[in-house]
Amino acid sequence: MPTNSDAKVKAAAKRVAVMGAGAVGSYFGGMLARAGVPVTMIARGAYVDAVRRNKLFLDTVTFQERVAVDASTDPSAVRDAHVVLFCVKGQDDEETARAIAPHLAADAIVVSLQNGVDNVERIRAAAGIGALPAVVYVAAAMPEPGHVKHSGLGELAVGEFAGRSAGAEVQAPRPAQIAALFASANVPCRISTDILGDMWQKFITNCGANAISAIAQMGYGDIARCDASRDLMVRVVEECIAVARAAGVRTPGPGFTEKWLANLAKFGGALASTAQDLARGKRTEIESLNGYIVRRGAELGVATPNNFALYALVKLLEGKVASEQQVRPAGAAR
Repeated sequence: MPTNSDAKVKAAAKRVAVMGAGAVGSYFGGMLARAGVPVTMIARGAYVDAVRRNKLFLDTVTFQERVAVDASTDPSAVRDAHVVLFCVKGQDDEETARAIAPHLAADAIVVSLQNGVDNVERIRAAAGIGALPAVVYVAAAMPEPGHVKHSGLGELAVGEFAGRSAGAEVQAPRPAQIAALFASANVPCRISTDILGDMWQKFITNCGANAISAIAQMGYGDIARCDASRDLMVRVVEECIAVARAAGVRTPGPGFTEKWLANLAKFGGALASTAQDLARGKRTEIESLNGYIVRRGAELGVATPNNFALYALVKLLEGKVASEQQVRPAGAAR
């Protein structure tokens, strides 16, 4: 009978590609590479140049280390991967799925490590890829290409949506394979029996905090300690829970919001990904976050005025950033 060590050796032999190596993909891909898993990061040119020159710098709460990884700007670099961590922004799901689909190995497992709750559905619709849903729990940023700044957590949950047959899996159900892979790198990865409910629980917290962090350009801890923004976050979360309930999704139990806000206060100045995107002049995932709640709420007859207000303000800021980029002289500092 195979032992735990045998499972870890097998998992470590898998080749992994990270499609969209931002902060999240670089953290989890970097942890796998640190444990000896062959990892290829697929990202933009500045990132690729940086990690080819100086390796990937993991700057975590427990260690600092430069880790060797392969790097490419070409989506076809997924071709030899047993596992593909799909980490692009939600607005890029369809284009990216179509780009990698012709190059995927027949038995490759694509894992969606993304914000939002409809990514897997959109990836399948765009390119016929049956991605494995996952929930990501990590606070990380990328202050410069190839430098991951980790502020807390670093865990995953994976699972199949209800009704999916695992009969076609050759070795083991996909969640078990992915959990074993991350166990080989000492990354906690829980197998969820209700991954949709877990995704919504995380999604609700993202909707509650990300847009506010972005609008104020303040860290999670700062907005959690302000009475006014705490009250707004509570109202946003209540709307999200109402939408989830109307959609037939398992909703968080009593005391959820209070516990979440208490935990959020511990993250200090860590900025939400939406805030980081705006600060860098990039498009945000607001359409997949509060925007999704607004659209789904309208479909289900649930009022979402607080989510709409945050959505509208972030869209306004996106427009402002885009306008500033257009008028900025070539070569001007950002």
